[in-house]
Amino acid sequence: MTTLGLIGLGRIGTFHAGTLTELPGLDRLIVTDERPALVAQVATKYGATPADSVQALLDSGVDGVVVAAATPAHAALTLAAVERGLPTFCEKPVAGSAAESAHVAEVIVRSGVPVQIGYQRRFDAAFTAAKAAADSGALGALHTVRSTTMDPAPPPMEYIAASGGIFRDCAVHDFDVLRWITGQEAVEVYATGSVQGDPLFTTHGDVDTAAVTVRFDGGALGLVSAARYNGRGYDCRLEVHGFDDTVVAGWDQNVPVRNADPATAAVFPAGTPHHFFMDRFTEAFRTELGAFLKVVQGEPVAGATVADAVEATWIAEAAAESLRRNAPVTLEEVKK
Repeated sequence: MTTLGLIGLGRIGTFHAGTLTELPGLDRLIVTDERPALVAQVATKYGATPADSVQALLDSGVDGVVVAAATPAHAALTLAAVERGLPTFCEKPVAGSAAESAHVAEVIVRSGVPVQIGYQRRFDAAFTAAKAAADSGALGALHTVRSTTMDPAPPPMEYIAASGGIFRDCAVHDFDVLRWITGQEAVEVYATGSVQGDPLFTTHGDVDTAAVTVRFDGGALGLVSAARYNGRGYDCRLEVHGFDDTVVAGWDQNVPVRNADPATAAVFPAGTPHHFFMDRFTEAFRTELGAFLKVVQGEPVAGATVADAVEATWIAEAAAESLRRNAPVTLEEVKK
């Protein structure tokens, strides 16, 4: 019998509740949130057991914990679960800053408790195939990896105000993918951006459109495009270019682009554009949480580790500093 606890029932937490209750091998799901009415609603909808507090959930005999609460609570909730010896899945980021994330990671590593961080692109079938192609050597030496993340519309400004900015809450997924695909560590980052939409982005020290170049220690270059306004849909694509071959991920029939080639426009893309990350990555989330369930049952972490998450966050920190300075920034500088 395997029982998981789910802490946080906002947008992603409620989505995870539906995914978790469908996983083979999960016998019971216990859920909690600061909003009792929401706890009751989600528990009823998915056949989960409500808990009236985080403490009650941790005391309930769960075998593992999924942390999907608001970002400021991630570190404390993850450490609370780890202190109980409970395998934990935490949505990114680990904490509010790279320095705090690194401190949390040190505690987790000393504990020996397995912790998996929510970078679901590592479990997307196309991204996984691209990784396998790169690892096999079939592409030759990698020279350029392009990663794109464009949201159909910005999140609420209340979220933007506390998110840490486009590099820390959005492009950090791209940074994780770049490290994962290349198997290399970032050395230097140059970021630029602009505000062409809501002027409140400027008020919060953020941009709505950004481009980032990342230089890696093995010579590969990472190119990231991130945007808050992409009216055609949620666009998430990857291109991996090697000396011998190239592979792509995300160029499916639902990619939110309008093909301008008259010869092929009628046949590609033929599907409905992806609306948001939850429909784009439904299967990836299911595979990711299924992998975590196996961690709870004794298998090693197959997804992003807390160390991976820390490194992606350092790249985001460097990008934010580069934007502020309008100059390249080394990882060595931000880690001091």
